[in-house]
Amino acid sequence: MSIFNTGVKLLKKTKVVPVFLTITDDYAKYAAPCIHSLMQHANPERSYRVIIMYDKLSLKNRIRLRNMVTKNCAIEFHKMKFNLYLQVIMRYCAKRSGSGDFFARPVYYYRAFIARMFLQYDKGIYIDSDTILTGDIGELFDIDLGENAIAARPDPKVAAVPEFIDYVEKALDVPHRDYINSGVILMDLKKMRKLHYITKMTDLIKEDADLVAPDQDYLNVILKGKIKHLDKEWNCQPEGEKVTGAKLLHFNLSKKPWYHDDVNCGELFWRAAKGTGFYGDLMREKEKYTPEMAEQSAAQIKALIEKGAGLAQVKEPLLKTPE
Repeated sequence: MSIFNTGVKLLKKTKVVPVFLTITDDYAKYAAPCIHSLMQHANPERSYRVIIMYDKLSLKNRIRLRNMVTKNCAIEFHKMKFNLYLQVIMRYCAKRSGSGDFFARPVYYYRAFIARMFLQYDKGIYIDSDTILTGDIGELFDIDLGENAIAARPDPKVAAVPEFIDYVEKALDVPHRDYINSGVILMDLKKMRKLHYITKMTDLIKEDADLVAPDQDYLNVILKGKIKHLDKEWNCQPEGEKVTGAKLLHFNLSKKPWYHDDVNCGELFWRAAKGTGFYGDLMREKEKYTPEMAEQSAAQIKALIEKGAGLAQVKEPLLKTPE
């Protein structure tokens, strides 16, 4: 076994809980506290496997992440390999590169490959790297999906912004109360394979529709009617939300604890960061963050809202649910 894929003894005794993250080199320092918090709250009687999908990840960062493994939590690294699906995504992102588009990087679409790449798993969890676990992620894995393909939380940021409500209902033909956030997803990978999700997504991408949050929009449109709603506890977004009973915190959009001092529950992020080899990197990044950068981030969010308002003016949906 490669020194970069570290297994654990309990894997043969218990059913593995696979948890997927998709990162590039610059995301490694954010993912480390997420992974460390997952390991801190893991059930010692179960086995967990953190699977990191990446394109570019330095040897130094792989070693630092690998050093975090515990007796029942393994880490695997999977470099994304070029294929026809990825080619479509890369072309789509290249058209938007330099435009200020939040989602002009292929890494945002890697989660769509999980079912296709990991045939050994029938079920799995995807989480964004800007999350922190405060409970056992194995409990999320145990949720019964029924006939649904995935489970995720309806997006509270969309529900709070009238322009986004209009956008998802008119441009995507998805009821805003059903539109989910893709930062935390419980997946029935067998159903995702049967639905040929990656093929349907790249077919829609080829249509080159202008969207607000493409990777998330595709997920909502393609799996419309096949999504179970998760409770807030599994995707609690501290900005503007009470966190009582939360088992997973998601520092969504611009209010990141590694940039700002006044982030609700930011101390939990820094507590998790101290248990990694990336604490110094994160502190230096925070020191470099300027008011001008904060203004730029706020301007990007404002631009997304304005874009959503403009796209909501369409006469018919930009995307149609594939058969």
